Amino acid sequence: MNHIKVAIHKFKRNNETIKKAVESADAFEHLPKNAKVVIKPNIVVWLDTPYPKWGVVTTSIIMEETVILLKDYGINDISIVEGSLQMNPREKHIGQKSFEGLGYLKLKKRYGVKLLDVWERPFEKIEIADGLTLKVNADLMASDFLVNLPVLKAHSQVRVSLGIKNLKGFLNVASRKKCHNADTVKDLDYMISRLPELLPPSATIIDGIYTLERGPSFDGKPRKSDLVIASSNVLAADMVGAKVLGHNPRDIPYLVQAAETRGFSIGLSDNKDFQDSKDLIGIEVLGEKIEDVAAFHKDSFPYNEDNTLPASMEKMGIKGLRFHKYDSTLCTYCSPLIGKLLTIIAMSYKGKPFDEVEFLTGKRLRPTLNMKKSILVGQCMCALNKNHDGPQEIVKIEGCPPRPEEAALALKSIGIDIDPSFFTNLEMEGAFFMKRFKDNPEFDESYYTIP
Repeated sequence: MNHIKVAIHKFKRNNETIKKAVESADAFEHLPKNAKVVIKPNIVVWLDTPYPKWGVVTTSIIMEETVILLKDYGINDISIVEGSLQMNPREKHIGQKSFEGLGYLKLKKRYGVKLLDVWERPFEKIEIADGLTLKVNADLMASDFLVNLPVLKAHSQVRVSLGIKNLKGFLNVASRKKCHNADTVKDLDYMISRLPELLPPSATIIDGIYTLERGPSFDGKPRKSDLVIASSNVLAADMVGAKVLGHNPRDIPYLVQAAETRGFSIGLSDNKDFQDSKDLIGIEVLGEKIEDVAAFHKDSFPYNEDNTLPASMEKMGIKGLRFHKYDSTLCTYCSPLIGKLLTIIAMSYKGKPFDEVEFLTGKRLRPTLNMKKSILVGQCMCALNKNHDGPQEIVKIEGCPPRPEEAALALKSIGIDIDPSFFTNLEMEGAFFMKRFKDNPEFDESYYTIP
């Protein structure tokens, strides 16, 4: 039986870790001579002021080592392509700002690398399943080879976000939203499982210098893990990555569906504990053993038993409020607001019960009849319930992304006064989370610079 190689290496500065991992896994075995190569980092969000990038954004040190290795292979046509979160459609050049902030302009000058912002590039309509199409970055479709550089992180909606999930960054806005549809069969996991259909020959190099609990963004909890995972097969890399994060690939629907859809000879063992390298059938793990480097990373914040309130808020004694747990239909353009609403409610709570209020998010939920007030968060939730004629009061936070002034008015309707600018000031939020890492040398920003 031919096994797919996946290499796990401990990262060390100035030690050619990427080269060693790529070569031991034969990750560049499908790299054509004189290929046109696209590199896809994971730059979830970019702020002009300091914010925690650890476990959120691909490190610049991994990016530079990858570019140097490609040059050593004789590759001269290299493009870094990314489409970071753009909450304000009027905000221009967010990609170029992130490229500059991460030191990529030096890669352009030294190695002739092209820096391409997905939002400033054309898209092509591609069928990824029978009758199912997405609009995909044209640079990827015109390339000969992809080097996929995701971060090793747990994810609040799909358990883990690794190589396959990173491909979502090649999609236009409408297609990204389409992935979060309300269909219970062709749901987010289904859509992600089909993304490998987009790929030219590729290599996946998972950046685990910093790993992340409760990802994908900077409100998660990073760790210094110093790992690199490499393979020529994105599914094999992701299965190993999931195990390193302490998750059983059998419990991650999009990985199971991707294996079934593509007909790979990658099987899942029946070992429920999934603690060692022998548990992945058809994959040869090289370098570090999974059992020696694996550590469980929580994927989401805990909720109470009926998923109507975060466990921490229930522990605070908050009564009369339901903030239903988000599901896979909640897209990137609503999700930042959810955390802010929860934070404001928790910080404002003074012991007085709420008057039977609920918050509804995503694309599936309906108002609960025994609640007095239902607050609908986001354009999709408002559209779904536009004809609701129940007894409770309906308060709408409309817009995509949701309008800050409407969020402030919704909170005011339950007795909480907040300046609408709180919802738009990501820099303030980034600075707040940066305080956790003050005077902690383990979290080193130099990993995100190129000297």
